[in-house]
Amino acid sequence: MAKSVTDPLGIQGQWIGNPQGTNAGRVVVDLDELEEGYAGHAYLFDAAPGVPHVAARIELGNKSGAYQNVAAQVFALHPQFPVMLSALDLARDFSNVSFPQSAQISLSIDGNIMQASWVSNIGTQVHAELRRSQAGAASQLRVISDVNSWEKFKEFALDRTPRRFVFRGQDKPYRLRASFHRTRRKDLITYLRHDIPSAHHTLSAQTRHLFNLGNNVENAAFFNLLQHHAYPTPLLDWTYSPFVAAFFAYRFRRNRTVSDDTVRILMLDKIGWEQQFEPVAAIAFGRPHFSMVEPLSIENPRALPQQSVSSVTNLDDVETFIQNQEISTEREFLSAIDLPFASRRKVMQELSAMGITAGSLFPGLDGACEELRGRFFHPFD
Repeated sequence: MAKSVTDPLGIQGQWIGNPQGTNAGRVVVDLDELEEGYAGHAYLFDAAPGVPHVAARIELGNKSGAYQNVAAQVFALHPQFPVMLSALDLARDFSNVSFPQSAQISLSIDGNIMQASWVSNIGTQVHAELRRSQAGAASQLRVISDVNSWEKFKEFALDRTPRRFVFRGQDKPYRLRASFHRTRRKDLITYLRHDIPSAHHTLSAQTRHLFNLGNNVENAAFFNLLQHHAYPTPLLDWTYSPFVAAFFAYRFRRNRTVSDDTVRILMLDKIGWEQQFEPVAAIAFGRPHFSMVEPLSIENPRALPQQSVSSVTNLDDVETFIQNQEISTEREFLSAIDLPFASRRKVMQELSAMGITAGSLFPGLDGACEELRGRFFHPFD
């Protein structure tokens, strides 16, 4: 990744690797760029069963690159559930574990490699070589090469087991990535502590239902509402309908010409994934994960006609994570279908005949006007 004018050290991003030293497991560092320096959180997910995980707030107050022995506040995470542990929790449930209260952290960057070291107030020491997420790189997903036309796609889609697979339409074959992680931000703890309360305060004036964010069901519904109205979240939209996914893939021309290559439809074996991996219904504080969720559609009339289902993740590079799980299980979960953009007019006409239009998928004025705009101003696109 090239260094920007505002991020001359190239530190901003998500970094992942394995630690050496007192603890084994997985290290994740999420750093956001600030006007003066960088800030975020580091996690050590301990491999030892029953041992609390460690998280630390990192604040780098300048962009000098000299980050040696930076003082960091440390807090504990539950080894099974994505929640913070209080001192009382530690004393009551993990009295046999010595847990640090602070640490000195040192960081250095060389291209896409970060050297990270940690020394805690109880003497534990860890060093890790971390690699920057490559989520901005080209997709490496397997493409189902023989499904390369609209006619073949229809035949293929109708031959799938209903509701075993979920689909996602993209106007380009870019790498799978949640809208939050497509921004320059990566620190989900800050997002939860600052963005979401502000969003809740603002949107409560616009909704008839007052979402209780302390309730897991309503919290998920609120995030899904944000996602369906284009606010960046760590959710990804999927649908049980391959044809709804095709609509989203072909939905906008975005100044493209018929000579532009392809749109992409992703297909995930949802049932297979859920059978293999326990879902983690959490935004932060948990191990790296990719989980499927089906939030209630409270105040969200779009979810039902779109046959919507969501995934949630704390990973910038979802695609690599899924591919690594495929290697470890010797199973394929995620694949891609690339279709010619030149088929757009035929596809949109047939989807309209099926009742899949902007008006049906986006109930309300916005969807109705989008459908009318396509009908009267772009009938030959």
